[in-house]
Amino acid sequence: MDEKTRYDNGMRTRRAVLSDAYVDKASTGVTAFNGEWQEFITRTAWNDIWNRPGLVRRERSIIVLSIACALGAWGEFRIHVRGALNNGMTKDEIKEVLMQAAIYAGVPAANHAFKEAASVFAEIEAEAGKP
Repeated sequence: MDEKTRYDNGMRTRRAVLSDAYVDKASTGVTAFNGEWQEFITRTAWNDIWNRPGLVRRERSIIVLSIACALGAWGEFRIHVRGALNNGMTKDEIKEVLMQAAIYAGVPAANHAFKEAASVFAEIEAEAGKP
């Protein structure tokens, strides 16, 4: 598969997981400095990894939430809470991931992850016009 096809497939996956609105907004931040990086992660992460046949996207979301929590990568965590919901996870399943992460990544990380996830849930509800 050539690089353009890998990029196009990766962009479709990125949009399906994170949403068109998120990707469109993120794309406004692409510059001459970070453009090659954005192309690289779209081809490599969003196509070569996310489109592998070994796991479904929902399972990949579980892994990403766990790792982002463990690393304290809160920006990535917040993005992928939305992605997890888009990939069919429920709030209760996200809660279970965080409960599991508390044991292996530490209570402080999971405690903060619960706060971040709750904030993302509130943002999504506000965007949908729900109280």
